[in-house]
Amino acid sequence: MKHKNLMIVGTSSGAGKSITVAGLCRIFKKDGYTVCPFKSQNMALNSFVTKTGKEMGRAQVVQALASEIEPEAFMNPILLKPTTDRKIQVIVNGKSIGNMSGIEYGRYKTSLKPEIMKSYNHIKDNYEISVIEGAGSPVEINIKEEDIANMKMAEMADAPVILVADIDRGGVFASIYGTIMLLSENERKRVKGVIINKFRGDVNILKPGLKEIETLTGVPVVGVIPYSNVDIEDEDSVTERFNSLKSNNGIKIAIIKLKHISNFTDFDALKIAKDVSIKYVSSPHELDNEDIIILPGTKNTIDDLKEIKDNGLAKEIIKVSKNGTTIIGICGGFQMLGDKIKDPYGIESNIKEIPGLGILELETIMEKEKNTRQYEGKLKNCSGLLAGLNDEKINGYEIHQGVTFGTEQKVTDDDRIVAVVKGDNIFATYIHGIFDNECVTRNILNYVRSRKGMSLEEKGISFDEYRMLELDKLEKIMRENIDMKKIYEILGD
Repeated sequence: MKHKNLMIVGTSSGAGKSITVAGLCRIFKKDGYTVCPFKSQNMALNSFVTKTGKEMGRAQVVQALASEIEPEAFMNPILLKPTTDRKIQVIVNGKSIGNMSGIEYGRYKTSLKPEIMKSYNHIKDNYEISVIEGAGSPVEINIKEEDIANMKMAEMADAPVILVADIDRGGVFASIYGTIMLLSENERKRVKGVIINKFRGDVNILKPGLKEIETLTGVPVVGVIPYSNVDIEDEDSVTERFNSLKSNNGIKIAIIKLKHISNFTDFDALKIAKDVSIKYVSSPHELDNEDIIILPGTKNTIDDLKEIKDNGLAKEIIKVSKNGTTIIGICGGFQMLGDKIKDPYGIESNIKEIPGLGILELETIMEKEKNTRQYEGKLKNCSGLLAGLNDEKINGYEIHQGVTFGTEQKVTDDDRIVAVVKGDNIFATYIHGIFDNECVTRNILNYVRSRKGMSLEEKGISFDEYRMLELDKLEKIMRENIDMKKIYEILGD
């Protein structure tokens, strides 16, 4: 079969490109095709490590899972990770090539076109269908000439384009019309359909507007997707999750919303439990007798540590940790819980050494080389909130610049420090995806349930199983609300 492709662009960030690509990948896979996602350039602090130790954006990981294939870095050849307000780490083909300013990267990025096409051509040669995701808006006219992620990518791949627009934000017809009209004439010819996303209400009320926007633009509306509760992880911090809080009398979890928070998809597995309430906090007055406080990963540990010290969060976390509140640190959050962090090579900042929170007797040194690896291991020496988990197999992945040393109790069978416990209530680890391990999540939550006199939970569904059920739910919604016959026509099938 000749390779076919389709590109999904959006009227804005957060319009629904990633989830649309995931849904289409799922549909094409279920319809019997080999399908692969692709995004030439991704800016996100949510990343993943492949089996070969390469880094890629998590959106393409979810899309690969929807396609039932192994996530690989060629699906996202360029990943940009903001390190400060003015600097980004540039990752090409899964490996960092260093930090650049926005201006420096703007000058540099067009030289990456051969790398992009090498990755895309690998997909073209090995899969029947590729679904390509754009980035942000395709009509950022101040940087349009430098484009390698939207309509220029569509041109390089010779792909038809579907435009996704978010009606929940309001102004959907203006955003559709404005986006299409700001495209060049040749670019407009590529746009073969529009999908309106996150619609609430009776679609019949929308039909007069659909007819008029089709007349104005000459582009058919091929689907109106209803607002739904499909739980598919987000690509970046343009997300509603930071404002959400399930209100109940169960387990209260506060996640510290660090300025450079990364890999917040680590906490998606916690949401499965019906008695768990999660909120993100940025200041100490937002804490309210939480059962668990989590310090998450960060792209700039030193900067974020300094900020939580300055705003009083660090002092509050230290205080409640002594009173028995469960404290969990992941990656950068793990490093913050130690006695000190050293940065002799200026990897993150000009600060060569900064005291940590002192909750753990550990010291971290920022090294020149980043550690990126998938993790598989066994738990041992488990106590406190991990009691009973000895010999349980766990997996996840690591992305960290620092190496940690110290005397705290290691709970994995590694020579190096990967995870530690202290007392009954402190747990810290370098492993992203630690809560995807059902045994770990259940044990920690049952530890809290026991302390609160709540009923304990038996073994439940794994997060991997849950994610696939949600992807199937997404597939069903999209099949019911998109003209798939038209989509296949656009594909040239």
